[in-house]
Amino acid sequence: MKKILITGASGFVGAAVNSRLEQAKSFLILRTTRLDSGSDKLPIDFSVEFNVETELVDVEAIIHCAAHVHLMNDKADDPLQAYRQVNTSGTLQLAQQAANAGVKRFIFISTIKVNGESTEPGFPFKPDDDFVPVDPYGLSKYEAEVGLRKLAEQTGMEVVIIRPPLVYGPGVKANFTSMMKWVNKGFPLPLGGIKNNKRSLVAVDNLVDLIITCIKHPNAANQTFLVSDDDDTSTSQLLSRMATALDAPNRLLSIPSSWLSLAATLFGKPAIAQRLCGSLQVDISKTKELLDWQPPYSAAASMKKTALYFLESNHK
Repeated sequence: MKKILITGASGFVGAAVNSRLEQAKSFLILRTTRLDSGSDKLPIDFSVEFNVETELVDVEAIIHCAAHVHLMNDKADDPLQAYRQVNTSGTLQLAQQAANAGVKRFIFISTIKVNGESTEPGFPFKPDDDFVPVDPYGLSKYEAEVGLRKLAEQTGMEVVIIRPPLVYGPGVKANFTSMMKWVNKGFPLPLGGIKNNKRSLVAVDNLVDLIITCIKHPNAANQTFLVSDDDDTSTSQLLSRMATALDAPNRLLSIPSSWLSLAATLFGKPAIAQRLCGSLQVDISKTKELLDWQPPYSAAASMKKTALYFLESNHK
């Protein structure tokens, strides 16, 4: 049976990949861990130098989900260096050792921030857009992508890069959960007027399905893919979908988005205004055509599954 290494297997995406592969029972699964070890665990701290080349000899493919994740208010003295240590240096260390050990394919979970922070109406991001991000998190992932492509050319190890937008699903945290809390409490939210923006999201189940497709698909080799639910939504529509899934009252106040943007800017929070009022769309036509892939789970069903988990978790 082929062996797969999943890094970041305890994280949101990594845990979902691990669960799906365990259910499939098609691979032997090796997981990275920072502390304990065992027959199915490989201790790695991606923030420092490491050498696991000998342990990778029998690994067929690596799904690299581990990352120093993006934070809205990163308080590190040097955020870029902190991101680079794990997301760039750690990734390239692992990839080089994987190539030396004969690993056939390296699947790197990157971020849509490599493309940028926002899109104009009718101009979604595409996987081959030429852009160098300035956001420290996005830049660290971009630099890892550049290094991986060079490594693929030099060694012949196949590299697959996947750039997801916002990922949601059971167990999601951060801003998505905060929005669900406000909607579930039935508080009036002044976001009903944000109807003209469009944002791409991806359910974790859809992202995992694409990742697993990329383990073996011959057309995935040395390609970059964007992914989404293929069902873009405005901010007000997203909140309405949340309310429906939570069986909560939909109390959105239709305040013009321009007012909200102005208020956020005056309070020194322009990034929040951009996320609420701006657009960020991705074009997944290459993903669908090259891999003959469609998101198998609808946005409505995925939102309902997320809402049920949220309600169960908050009533324990």
